[in-house]
Amino acid sequence: MSKGRALVTIGSKAAKVWRGSGREPRKATSSGMEAAAGERAEPGNLAGVRHIILVLSGKGGVGKSTISTELALALRHQGKKVGILDVDLCGPSIPHMLRAQGKAVHQCDNGWVPVFVDQEQSISLMSVGFLLENPDEAVVWRGPKKHALIKQFVSDVAWGQLDYLVVDTPPGTSDEHMATMEALRPYRPLGALVVTTPQAVSIGDVRRELTFCKKTGLQVIGVIENMSGFTCPHCAECTNVFSSGSGEELARLAGVPFLGSVPLDSQLTRSLEEGRDFIQEFPKSTAYSALTSIAQRVVHRMSALCS
Repeated sequence: MSKGRALVTIGSKAAKVWRGSGREPRKATSSGMEAAAGERAEPGNLAGVRHIILVLSGKGGVGKSTISTELALALRHQGKKVGILDVDLCGPSIPHMLRAQGKAVHQCDNGWVPVFVDQEQSISLMSVGFLLENPDEAVVWRGPKKHALIKQFVSDVAWGQLDYLVVDTPPGTSDEHMATMEALRPYRPLGALVVTTPQAVSIGDVRRELTFCKKTGLQVIGVIENMSGFTCPHCAECTNVFSSGSGEELARLAGVPFLGSVPLDSQLTRSLEEGRDFIQEFPKSTAYSALTSIAQRVVHRMSALCS
């Protein structure tokens, strides 16, 4: 192709970089990856993206990938065109949740073509999971290589026209977060969706995540409390397995909107395990009502950022 982009293969094959100058692909070196990490993102591939949402949390296991996946599905059912950028390089789970694992990433003149997860091409996905030769293989990379791949995901994926780009991030406030922030900062509007669970230890970590957003100038569009009670599959009664209301209280103290609570739901868990569309298949569930309501509030909040 006349305008190739970086093509990375992770595993026993060496990572390769193709710059489209007519030369053969060359093996990437640490210095080369560091240089790639310092390149500025090209605005062209994100020119058609109207809103960018970073899904964050101060700790792992709170369900960021679940919220990212279900938010994308709920937005699609509202008639939106959505992309998901999975920058959780060490734990890329979204391809499995959307039954897209094993699909190949192709190239076009503008870079990588994201994987479409439905026939209507209303949800597109880019993840390091598509670049692994073996899905059980660990990504053992130092910071510069991670930075380089995140930069390339931002600048070299041909997203086309999107209403929303949902960015699923790893836990904490690590180098990957800073690399993602730096790469996406030129593109507006950019907002953060912060996910917590009701336990005190989660609330403490998420409080630090809100501090991270404040220090980096990232606008918080709202807090979501995930795993807020357990919905019985027989009687639909919701029982508080953990404490409840902590996420709402955290949002109030931080002065940011509270977008809603999502209960533990066996139907939701099964849908994610099987790569099915929970929003379409279980419209009578409690989790469905919570997720669709949250999606509506996200749309309203992101629209407010534009005004």
